[in-house]
Amino acid sequence: MEKDENIKRQMKLDKNKIIIYVLGLFILIYLFYAVYLLVKQPTNKVTVEKGTLYLEETNIGYVIRNEVVVQGENYKNGMEQIKTEGEKTSKGESIYRYYSKNEGGLKKQIEELDSSIQETLKGQKNLLPTDVKLLENQLDEKIELLKKATDISKIEEYQKQINNLITKKAKISGESSAAGSYLKQLYTQRAKLEEQLNSGAEYIKAPISGIVSYKVDGLEESLTPNNFSTLNKEFLESLKLKTGQLIATNDEKGKIVDSSKCYIATITDSEESKKAQIDDNVRIRLSSNKIIEARIEYVSQENEDETLIILEISKQIGELSNYRKISYDLIWWSSTGLKVPNQAIVEEDGLNYVVRNRAGYLSKILVKVTRKNDKYSIVSSYDNQELEKLGFSKTEMSNMKNISIYDELIVKPDLSKIE
Repeated sequence: MEKDENIKRQMKLDKNKIIIYVLGLFILIYLFYAVYLLVKQPTNKVTVEKGTLYLEETNIGYVIRNEVVVQGENYKNGMEQIKTEGEKTSKGESIYRYYSKNEGGLKKQIEELDSSIQETLKGQKNLLPTDVKLLENQLDEKIELLKKATDISKIEEYQKQINNLITKKAKISGESSAAGSYLKQLYTQRAKLEEQLNSGAEYIKAPISGIVSYKVDGLEESLTPNNFSTLNKEFLESLKLKTGQLIATNDEKGKIVDSSKCYIATITDSEESKKAQIDDNVRIRLSSNKIIEARIEYVSQENEDETLIILEISKQIGELSNYRKISYDLIWWSSTGLKVPNQAIVEEDGLNYVVRNRAGYLSKILVKVTRKNDKYSIVSSYDNQELEKLGFSKTEMSNMKNISIYDELIVKPDLSKIE
C-alpha cells in the first residue's frame, strides 16, 4: 500500500516537472519570437529631439612645432632646472643651469664654514648689540621665507640673501671681538669657495620667449613649420614613431617652444579632405576629450585617394609638447538643432518632407535639411520669404504646419497615402 502511494507521489512530481518544462519552453519561444518581430519590423515611429550632429573622422597626426633647442658647454656636469616643464619664459631669462665641477663638495664645505661662523658668533660677548640684533632678525625672516619657497629662482635668491647677512654678521664680529682674526679667516675661505662655485656654474638663457620644455627628441629640425612642402606620407612614416608615446625628458639640454601656435600633419583619405581648402575652420578632439578650434594651414594631394592636411592650432600647446605622434578626431563640422533620423525624411519634387503622427492624424510637413550625416539630419522650418521663393502661394503658406521638438514622426512614410 505504502509502495503504491510512493509511486503515485513520484508520478505527480514528474507531471509537475513536465508542466514546468513545457511552460518554460513556451516562454522561451515567445521571447525569441518577440525579438524576431522587433528586428524584422522595428518600431515605425520616432520622436523629434534636439541634438548635435558631427561629421568627424579619427586620424593619426604628427605634431609640428616652432622650437629652438638650447645646450651649453658643460652638459656633462648634469643640469638643474630653473624653469619647470611647460613654464613660460621671456627672452633672456635663465631656464636651467649646468652644475659646476665638484659642486656637491663645494656646497658641503660652505655649509661647514657657515656652521663654524655661527658657533663662533654665539660665543662672542662684545658684539655691537643693535647691529647684530637687526641682522639676526633679518636672518630669521629670510630663513622662514626659504622654508616656504618652492620656486628655484626664489630659493636661490633667499639663499644668496642669507649668505650676505651671515657675511655681514661675521664682519661685525671680526672687527669688535677677540676672535676677530679667526672669523675673518673663515669669511675669506667662504668667499673663495662661493666664487669658485659661481664661476664654475653655467646658466642657460632663453633665446626667444615661449614655453620651456626638456622633452627633446631630435626631430626639432626635421618637423618644422618652415617648409611644409617637404613633408609627405613617405617621410612621416619613415620616422617610425609610436602613436601616443611620451617624449622622454632630456638631462643634457632643453628647448623653447613657440607658445602661440603649433601644427598637426595628417594623411587622410576621406571625401571631406578632398574638398578641404586653406583657411577652412575645423575643430579637433584630443585624447583628453578637449575640443579646440583649428585652421587648415596647408593642403597637398598625395595621390588619387590621400590628402596631406596641416592644421594650425593656438591652444593646448603645452599638452601637445609631450607628444610627437597622436591620435585625434578631426571634426569637419557640427550643427545643433532638431535631430531627425534620415529614414523619417522623404524627398518629393526636390523638397524634403516628414510625416507627423498626432493622435492618429497624419500630417505632411515640409522641412529644410541644414546638415546631414549617415544616420541623422538637422532640420528646421522654412520662413515665408523662403517659401515664396520656392513658389508657394500665401494660402498654401498659411496652411503649412511646422515641425517641433517632441513631434512623433513616421519612419519610411508613404506620401501617396497622406492627404
